[in-house]
Amino acid sequence: MHNSLNNLIEIEKEIQLKINQSKNSINFPKIIAVSKTHPMSSILPLINNGHLDYGENKVQEAIDKWTNIKADFNHLNLHMIGKLQSNKVKQAIQLFDYIHSLDNLKLAEKISNEQVKQNKKIKLFIQINIGDEPQKSGVSILNIDEFYKKCIEDFRLNIIGFMCLPPNDNNISTYFLKMKNLKDKLNLSELSMGMSNDYLEAIKFQSTYIRVGSKIFGQRN
Repeated sequence: MHNSLNNLIEIEKEIQLKINQSKNSINFPKIIAVSKTHPMSSILPLINNGHLDYGENKVQEAIDKWTNIKADFNHLNLHMIGKLQSNKVKQAIQLFDYIHSLDNLKLAEKISNEQVKQNKKIKLFIQINIGDEPQKSGVSILNIDEFYKKCIEDFRLNIIGFMCLPPNDNNISTYFLKMKNLKDKLNLSELSMGMSNDYLEAIKFQSTYIRVGSKIFGQRN
């Protein structure tokens, strides 16, 4: 068995054990295998075993890697998890099924217009700057109500949930709780949070999509 597939199976077992041990009701999250920078030879064992969700953070790399594969495996879900530049929106809409990094109104408008041109609806997460960090992208919690309303009413986007990249400190549970409360407040169904080092904590706070790279594929090339 290929290392990447074996690693994914171990992660699934670990998550199931965590769910079984929890006193609260936790649903099994979708595992986005973050395949950025990794060769298709490491990814195909997962595809051939039936894994559906994959994440990339650069549009051009994703085009080069996934265009032919998605033609052959059209049931796969490809997730754009990196910052999306407005000049890449057309290509992103063509290839991806989910975008996790909607973080400004200019981008929202661009996505809206491009979806009309391509007659394709993308599932979108609004990226929240949950730690209010100036160096990170994302919408402030203080502005999220207005931002969400504009996305829904003005641009008619399919917002399914929120995504975050929390600060790397000891308060990770606090940030995940804030995200859960935000999701509940706006009555959304999905949360994209939790990576290789903290996904078990994220699922305690109802994360529905976890983004796992190095723990599946090893360190990036």
